[in-house]
Amino acid sequence: MGASSRTVRTARAEVGSIAHEIRIGSHVLLSDSAQAAGGDDLGPSPHELLDAALASCTALTLMLYAQRKGWVLEGVDARVSHDEVDGVYRMRRDIRLVGRLAPDERERLLEIANRCPVHRTLLGSFEITSALID
Repeated sequence: MGASSRTVRTARAEVGSIAHEIRIGSHVLLSDSAQAAGGDDLGPSPHELLDAALASCTALTLMLYAQRKGWVLEGVDARVSHDEVDGVYRMRRDIRLVGRLAPDERERLLEIANRCPVHRTLLGSFEITSALID
């Protein structure tokens, strides 16, 4: 997982009342809100996309690590859910490792999951600068 990034752009989608297309390089995703929140539920919500970032980063990081070590990891099922209470956003990540792994390899993979780039970003401090552009 490289340090380089592509600019993420959004534009109003041609469907739905508030849905937006998300463009990342040549990739296009659709984001929306649930009907109860005023959207049409045509795609994941922004918070679900955040959860997806942690789940996919976990899976990719663990697969790459296991490959480098020569471990028999056939797949990773990373499930992330969240809730928000009193301004605290809580994520829960459950990880199922598929493959013939020794107990110490499994424990090491859990340690590595807790150090995946998105996990570190979410636990670290960061800044967001916003500007209106023409």
